[in-house]
Formats: sequence, structure tokens, C-alpha cells
Amino acid sequence: MKNIFSAIWAESLKIYRSKILWITILAFVFIPFMIGVLMFVVKNPEFSSKLGMIGTKAAMLRFGNVDWQTYFGLLNQIIAGVGLIGFAFVTSWVFGREYSDRTVKDLLALPTPRSSIVLSKFIVVAIWCVLLSFVLFAIGLIVGGIIKLPGWSSEIAFPSAYLFMVISLLTILLCTPVAFFASYGRGYLPPIGFAILTLIIAQFIGLVGLGPYFPWAIPALYSGATGVGSAQLGIASYIILFLTSIFGLIGTLAWWRYADQY
Repeated sequence: MKNIFSAIWAESLKIYRSKILWITILAFVFIPFMIGVLMFVVKNPEFSSKLGMIGTKAAMLRFGNVDWQTYFGLLNQIIAGVGLIGFAFVTSWVFGREYSDRTVKDLLALPTPRSSIVLSKFIVVAIWCVLLSFVLFAIGLIVGGIIKLPGWSSEIAFPSAYLFMVISLLTILLCTPVAFFASYGRGYLPPIGFAILTLIIAQFIGLVGLGPYFPWAIPALYSGATGVGSAQLGIASYIILFLTSIFGLIGTLAWWRYADQY
């Protein structure tokens, strides 16, 4: 346990002293801000002509009722989609930077169990992703209040916050295969390419009705992006997602266990 705490502290220092942490936070601040701008334009169509292309695009969108329920639904869909890429970027940086910075050999030579190093990285990734999720939701609440969306109530807010939390957790669990590809590919590009590929496949696989059985499509289905929420998901969907996460964890642990033999 002491080894894990020490490794977590070391990983935390790496992140704190880098610019990537603040770049990701700014990105997750920017996303709800832009959604708020679009909602504001739809809510106030007289501003469309003044905002140029943004106003034109917003006018073309159909959000349904411009209220808090619709807004929460958009935030949930965003964390399911953007989270896949954003969390994958975080994971690829935490694991892939050791190869790009050529520090992996020094790391493997430390008198610290390699399992402790990997687990500490996963813990740091989870904390980082939770922080980004909190930032997105908190800024979303602030933006929604600024543009004065109608229809606020605790009956809407609390279930939506719970749904957002569950979607974030499901998306974070899918970071483990990304970590494996970052380790196996020895850098940033393979895991990012893998994440983009899974996002593309998730869009198409839903067209043939197999979305509930494809792990990377499950968070979006749970968010209600297809209009039916979690109704399509059964126990098999969650088992598949959890098994994918566990296999990614085991694969990453195994790779680091034998990394100096490849």
C-alpha cells in the first residue's frame, strides 16, 4: 500500500507540473459554454443574425424545448461522447508519455512493484477524469443559470445529476483498454487512434441494433442519445462493459509486467 501511495504522489506531481491538466480543464469548460451559447441563440432567435455563422448553425438545430430538462440531456450526451475522447486523451498521456519521454526504462528499474505503478496511474486517471466531469457539469449549471433557462426543479436536477454521474463512471471504465494500447503502442498515437475508431464504430453499430453489446456505445445509449435512454440496455450490456474494463486492466498489468522483455 505504501508503494501505491508513493507512486500516486509521483504521478500527481507529474500532472501538476504539466500544462496538460489545465488544457483539459479549459477544454471541458469551453464545451458547456458553447452549448450554452447555442441554447441561448435558440431561446432568443433575434440574436441569430448578430452572431453570424454561430447563429445560423444554432438556428438549424432542434433541441426541442429550450429548458433545463433538454439542457441536462445535452450535457449527459456530451459526457458520453466527448468523454470517450477526452478521457482517452488523459489516459494516453499518463501511460504514453513514459515512452515518448523515454522514461519508461528508468521507471521499470525502480524498486517499486510494477503493479503498483500501473494501479497508481489508473487511480490518477480516474481522479483526473472525475475532476473533468465535475468541471463540465458545474460549468454547465453556471452557464444554464446565466442564460436563465426555464423549468428548473429539484425533480429534474437531481435525477439528471445522478444520470450524469453514472454515464461518467461508465465512460471512465472504458479507459483501461486505452491504457493497454498506450503501453503496447509505446506512445500517444495508437491509443488516440483506438479511441477515435471505437467512437466511429459505435455510431455505425447502433444502426444495426448491436449498440447494447458494444462497450463504447453503452454510455451513449444510457444517456438517451438515441431517444430511449437505458431501456435498450440489459444486464448483458453492463457485464460486457465491465469485462472490457477488467480485460483492459489485466492486459495493461501484464504488459508492464513483461515490458522489458519485448
